[in-house]
Amino acid sequence: MTAIGTLATHHVGLNVTDLDRSLAFYGDVLGFESLGEGKEGDSRFAFLGQDGRLVLTLWQQAVDAYAPGRAGLHHLAFEAESLDHVRAAEAALTARGATFAHEGVVAHREGAASGGIFFHDPDGTRLEISVPRGAEGAEAPSGSAPTCGFF
Repeated sequence: MTAIGTLATHHVGLNVTDLDRSLAFYGDVLGFESLGEGKEGDSRFAFLGQDGRLVLTLWQQAVDAYAPGRAGLHHLAFEAESLDHVRAAEAALTARGATFAHEGVVAHREGAASGGIFFHDPDGTRLEISVPRGAEGAEAPSGSAPTCGFF
């Protein structure tokens, strides 16, 4: 253990270009509930969570879409309760017109039991919903390299 102790992720903050559009996506499609919203000058923000626990903050202060070539967030991954939940999310995302990196559930790497879906939010931020097991036999798009690293 380090001098500062063990750290756990508390929440993730994302810059978005249109808060209302992102609230609809993360709320209606991914099931996050609004824990509060506010405004400071021209910037709006929202706190999103599940079961009253803060998970995401959305900050309407970006002028451009997500750029994978810049330093910073690579992707945001969520773990689902089951493969059925991953497939339900895939159906909801498909109905919403989301862009997917791969078709259907894919494995995290060759021979892995873990896997999921890889897609983009309305601003192009890369997202993943996966399970630790249940994806045995699914395609591994990047071979033995981590699928989440190359989308």
